[in-house]
Amino acid sequence: MEIKLQSTIICPNCEHKKEETMPTDACQYFYECEKCKQVLKPKQGDCCVYCSYGNVPCPPIQQDKKCC
Repeated sequence: MEIKLQSTIICPNCEHKKEETMPTDACQYFYECEKCKQVLKPKQGDCCVYCSYGNVPCPPIQQDKKCC
């Protein structure tokens, strides 16, 4: 299975979309929307902002591994 490293984050505050490259060696707990400047944090039960607000989950979750 090919791991996808690109994910589009959608801000829940202003709905701004931006494609980002996900890190493969760390979880990203915080993400600042470049449009409205809201700092996003993972939703309860999610390991990172990509799993909460991205259209593709983070690389460890894609591989059925535990994330961070």
